Amino acid sequence: MLIYRILINVLIIISPLIILIRLIKKKEHPIRFKEKFCFFSKKRGNGKLIWFHGASVGEIISIIPLIEKLEKNHEIKKILITTSTLSSSQIILKYNFKKTIHQFFPIDSNFLVDKFLSYWKPSLAIFIESEIWPNMIMSLKKKKISLILLNGRITKKSYRKWKAISPISKNLFESFDICYPQSKESSKHLKSLGVKKLKLLGNLKFCENEKKIINKDSKIKIFLKDKNFWCASSTHNDEEITVAYAHIRLKKKYKKLITIIIPRHIHRVNNITQSMNELGLNVHIHSSFKKIKNNTDIYLVDTFGETKSFFKICNIVFLGGSLIDHGGQNPLEAARFGCKIIHGPYIHNFTEIYDLLRRNKITTKIKDTGQISSYVNTLIQKKRKSPAYIMKIKKLGSSILGRTLSEINFLIKK
Repeated sequence: MLIYRILINVLIIISPLIILIRLIKKKEHPIRFKEKFCFFSKKRGNGKLIWFHGASVGEIISIIPLIEKLEKNHEIKKILITTSTLSSSQIILKYNFKKTIHQFFPIDSNFLVDKFLSYWKPSLAIFIESEIWPNMIMSLKKKKISLILLNGRITKKSYRKWKAISPISKNLFESFDICYPQSKESSKHLKSLGVKKLKLLGNLKFCENEKKIINKDSKIKIFLKDKNFWCASSTHNDEEITVAYAHIRLKKKYKKLITIIIPRHIHRVNNITQSMNELGLNVHIHSSFKKIKNNTDIYLVDTFGETKSFFKICNIVFLGGSLIDHGGQNPLEAARFGCKIIHGPYIHNFTEIYDLLRRNKITTKIKDTGQISSYVNTLIQKKRKSPAYIMKIKKLGSSILGRTLSEINFLIKK
């Protein structure tokens, strides 16, 4: 812990340079980055405040259905959500929450952590998935603020790392009042790491939020009407090139072919566009006000929070982060819309979910350009979704959400 605290203090000293670099790369908000140093942009107000913390987009999306329900709880006056990334803060703006506000998570130093907790005074702290911040956890314990781990996820890789520093990890994981793991594997790991109380409710990523999906842009719907199209979502560096080569192969058979690419990080859009142009492919940027040209090959989505609207109209989805050793992206959102899913070999972050989807013949594993184009070719004429499986996921998600909501409401009343 001493070494950790020394490193954190060194980080604070060099943080202006780090922030400057991130501002240049557009990875930080030009004004709100100060929240990470406890210069808050929102007021706490009076009454009971419940605090949720998740690292980034995936974690926040998983709790949106729960937040929607908790907004109706009259005992709660305010819900605070903290994250560490700019993209996650922009996702929250898509929802018209009345009680819920967003702030960036502070740097995990003793001084900033104490300042954060003294200002917000949460009645309950809820960390999501695998967010373990030593100074924050120890301060919560010292102030006797209830702490839970929701949808807890500990992979084999992270488990081995925590085990390597067992004396520290045991002290940290024992500090959680209760953990709700998202899978049996995570439950086993959390118990081994020292968690005293565990309860398996199911994976919140099966749950669906109440916000209706509306395809706002009629231009794309009209444009795609007489064309063949498919989607590559949450793509990472190098994966767009693989998708582009698959498009080139498929274009030999389907002259009116559109490949929709939704990159995981939209700040890479310019680089992706350049790579596509170098391959002779014509790119249309989603946010542009230009008319979509008939010779468009790649429809590149450069906005946050619109992935669902594309899943709604697409039958075939390649999910990125799986052709590189990233661990994959959550396939449930695409499955929830009845899409057939293609993925690479690296899906260890979502093993149990992919196993379930594979058993229901929703997903197919590929390893290269040839296999992507081959599989897309077999499905491209099939416009029908899978209504039975859509309903199955909906019922499962509703059950998990109900159990989780009951647990959180019980903890709020304590």
